Amino acid sequence: MLNKNNFFKDFAFKSKKFYKNLKKTKKIFNSFQLDLKNFEIPLLQSYEKEYLFDFSPTTIKKFSKYKNIIIIGMGGSILGTKSIYSFLKKKIQKKVFFFDNLDSNLNLEYKKIKNINNSCFIVVSKSGNTLETITNLGTVFSKTLLKNKLIIITEITDSALMAIANKYDAEIIEHKEFIGGRYSVLSESGMFPVALMGLNLMKFKNLKTLIKNKNFVSSLIQNVAGIYTLQLNRINNSVILNYDSSLNDLGYWYQQLIAESLGKQGKGINPILSFGPKDHHSLLQLYLDGPKDKFFTFINSSKVENNFKITGDIIPSNMRFLKNKNSEFIINAQCKAVKNIFKLKKIPFRQITFSKKSEGQLGEIFTFFVLETILLSRLMNINPFSQPAVEQVKIETKKFLR
Repeated sequence: MLNKNNFFKDFAFKSKKFYKNLKKTKKIFNSFQLDLKNFEIPLLQSYEKEYLFDFSPTTIKKFSKYKNIIIIGMGGSILGTKSIYSFLKKKIQKKVFFFDNLDSNLNLEYKKIKNINNSCFIVVSKSGNTLETITNLGTVFSKTLLKNKLIIITEITDSALMAIANKYDAEIIEHKEFIGGRYSVLSESGMFPVALMGLNLMKFKNLKTLIKNKNFVSSLIQNVAGIYTLQLNRINNSVILNYDSSLNDLGYWYQQLIAESLGKQGKGINPILSFGPKDHHSLLQLYLDGPKDKFFTFINSSKVENNFKITGDIIPSNMRFLKNKNSEFIINAQCKAVKNIFKLKKIPFRQITFSKKSEGQLGEIFTFFVLETILLSRLMNINPFSQPAVEQVKIETKKFLR
């Protein structure tokens, strides 16, 4: 299990408000459990081991022979996969390249890929009409290069991607209609690329086990009640303060999840990504002494992968305490120091620590954050599965392109 310490109730609230919201959250959770049992939240089926993928072992074997995996997509179609690759890269023998934005330097990035002919190409778009995804696919990738190497993950509808798939005889994997992009990491869009990476798909999926685990449920309910109470007190800036660079992309995945799911009807939680200890030298002053409108999630890993120690050759005598320390030890010391000052200043925060880099722990945090978001949406009376304002911008953009 992940170590998920919750300090919200200790440092944010001295009133009865938190405990009132804790009772309310427990009722919401009980209602949620009933909906889960009755299959009324279909997208969460993909978080269970029993979920049936729309791809076979034969398809995995067919494309596993390629040394490079090139993934083209936007937002939730790619962020989850990217976070898995970043966190578990040392377990993966293949090279994976992500094209997830429109960039005038796209051709330069493309040219960096060695052995381009030994690559398969995965294009992911739920709608099949994502402007940036279609543009990237059509900018640098030729018909000859894609022949017999193209996999398209999309809804089976009349779309641009389906037209491309049919024209070039691509492998088509269905993106289920009931699974939104930002919730899709454990469905086909995330798990097919992960299968090609050689990781164990089933280890990511533990919803049924977690929902019965008392520690997991207690942590989930307390965190939701804490965030909801903070949000009612107009403390609605959620800062992810990350001390492990391999978790940077997990932060971007979380940012979209919270922003698109809860940011509507004039409500929302503003997710802000921050990186320690780099941001100690730019943003920490604001965090400690600025407006009290933020709560924090510290994220780090307890397992040290960098064992290179500082030698004493160039260290001056007044900094001899650094001798024989490695960078991870120093980073953890800085993280502990910040948390201690947060406690003194009564700044609300929580700590999430990965004890090992594994599919299971990453799958647990995906599940935790998704459930946290859904429960918060129920407390806030918001539909977490829509993004009407984003759709409005897409329609407006097409006016300028026609």
